[in-house]
Amino acid sequence: MSAVWELLALSSSLLLVVLAQGGKYSREVNEAATAGSPKRQEAGEFRVVKLNQIWEKAQRLHLSAVKLAELHSDLKIQEKDELSWKKLKAEGLDEDGEKEAKLRRNLNVIMTKYGMNGKKDAQLVDTNYIKDGTESDVLDDPRLEKLWSKAKTSGKFSDQELDKLWREFKHHKEKIHEYNILLETVSRTEEIHKNMINPSEEDQFKEEILHGKHTELKDKMRSINQGLDRLRKISHQGYDPASEFDEPRVIDLWDMAKSANFTEKELESFREELKHFEAKIEKHHHYQKQLEISHQKLKHVEGTGDKDHLSRNKEKYVMLEEKTKELGYKVKKHLQDLSSRLSRGLQHNEL
Repeated sequence: MSAVWELLALSSSLLLVVLAQGGKYSREVNEAATAGSPKRQEAGEFRVVKLNQIWEKAQRLHLSAVKLAELHSDLKIQEKDELSWKKLKAEGLDEDGEKEAKLRRNLNVIMTKYGMNGKKDAQLVDTNYIKDGTESDVLDDPRLEKLWSKAKTSGKFSDQELDKLWREFKHHKEKIHEYNILLETVSRTEEIHKNMINPSEEDQFKEEILHGKHTELKDKMRSINQGLDRLRKISHQGYDPASEFDEPRVIDLWDMAKSANFTEKELESFREELKHFEAKIEKHHHYQKQLEISHQKLKHVEGTGDKDHLSRNKEKYVMLEEKTKELGYKVKKHLQDLSSRLSRGLQHNEL
């Protein structure tokens, strides 16, 4: 019960914007579900109603094609987790509400990431690395801003390396943001715990929930510290040509894997899996770039009035959009699986 109170307090402000129009959206979903409705495909994008509501809202925002594809992938992962949780709940396997609380935290992160939590300053501004759009974004941390400025003016990086480094800085910013959301969740839980008066409530409260959250906080902070050290080193020295991995998420996982309780054989297996994961990410980046280029071309052709040219460009854009969504989902699912595998290894270290 305590976990439910905590998660409701945390997520209510984020979901009000969506739920305020829930009646309208629900009506549209039901109408679109009828056969022959032109909105049938859009309305049936997700099997969970609230995720459809969020998706519909996102399509009315000024998000780039790449951001929309990324959001779609995030919501697909959320949908999978929501449906799995519903099955667990029906079987009575989430009595303490911790899995439900985690789902709400994840949704909280998604809505904040894409500027859908009702706060004007919360949206992460799009970075168009094709057209040198890094100047339009901010890192919200003086340490990161200083390191990035130093790296840009050092002359040690090619344009391609600067793009790669910028992704590392953005990834680090997002890690800090997720840590802060989790920290707020833990703080609220502890506050509720302290204010309990009824002994029966005290008995019902699961101490292991707080312990699990503190462990998660500890893991995230360790990853943040390792990431900051890496950014400092790269900003001052440039990239090491002998570096094993290039992608920020892969580097994070590998650094943590080396400190996990893996045997030499398990670590080597994890290394090989990370190589496959990085190749998948690189393919996803390729399609993201092609999608953004296609989007720009489509906007240009729309202004010419050439219907045949417009039709061909729309077909290509839809194909790239679907492929980007598909790859985005696969990348996020793979990341989820690798993180779970790594988490088990790190938990063994705590025992």
